[in-house]
Amino acid sequence: MNNKQNQEEKSRSFHSLLRHVTFRQLQIFSTVIRMKSFTKAADELFLAQPTISLQMKKLGEAIGLPLFESSGKEIRPTDAGQDLYAACRELFRTFENLETQLADRKGIRRGKLRLGVVTTAKYIAPELLAAFGQQFPGIEFAMTVSNRDEIIQRIQNGEDDLYVMGQVPDNEVDVEAIPFALNPLTVMVPRGHPLTRQKKPVPLHAVAETPFLIREPGSGTRHAYLRLFEEQGLRPRITMELSSNEAIKHAVASSLGISILSIHSLALEGTSGPIEVLETEQFPILRKWFLVYPRNRQLSLTAGKFLDFSVSQEPFITNRLVQLWPELARYL
Repeated sequence: MNNKQNQEEKSRSFHSLLRHVTFRQLQIFSTVIRMKSFTKAADELFLAQPTISLQMKKLGEAIGLPLFESSGKEIRPTDAGQDLYAACRELFRTFENLETQLADRKGIRRGKLRLGVVTTAKYIAPELLAAFGQQFPGIEFAMTVSNRDEIIQRIQNGEDDLYVMGQVPDNEVDVEAIPFALNPLTVMVPRGHPLTRQKKPVPLHAVAETPFLIREPGSGTRHAYLRLFEEQGLRPRITMELSSNEAIKHAVASSLGISILSIHSLALEGTSGPIEVLETEQFPILRKWFLVYPRNRQLSLTAGKFLDFSVSQEPFITNRLVQLWPELARYL
């Protein structure tokens, strides 16, 4: 078959899809893939499950290949389904960009932003979204909070526009990562803890010998401080593993142990409450927050605006951190 015949065949296939596939079917299909369930997709879209099944049957017939396979109770895409899902995401992003462009021509700022956020970043991301929303009141937001491993999975699946992470993925996925804010990790203890009466800075081995509260596997913060202990030839005396920063803060305040958290986690109550920051050798660990997205993806107009806005906020965020914990200024 020559090049002209190939082009004609592709053209016939493309026009066949245009005639037999509807935009609504693609929306339903994407929701099924994202929710991994016909039932959950029906609930989210406010449709009856038989309607979902019928539309997916018609879509499969139009494509000419199976789109789904079952894995236990979950629905997963076949290879053809993965190809279609990738095409759907690009199509939806194109329409979202078009919507934003047309709205801008009318003098109305509109758009949608989907943000995936590691657990610790939930203290900074809402503040950024709120400030960004004041400048662009027509923007709609969706924010998903998960641990680092789950966020990496979302990046691989292309489920969001941007991701806020403290540790950039290494070999897991190829990404662009733009630093936009300081994220200092500090040792936190209950107010009046015996370590606060030691000479400052407190030796790291004293922290390792004290009952220690740790985040669950998959946490970027956990990975950072365990690597520091290992480099110093120390092993913390772990007494409890908890699945969220808030749970750790409550446990520290209840004198169940000490821990290491981002200074951002004290943004609401400050450092004069039941938890105080302990000046410790090797601390603070001056990490950065990064806005991350797959290297091969073009950002939507809204995501690009949010990225630029977030980078511009770095001086203000650093200043607020210094106000929260004045000793931080000595390490900057």
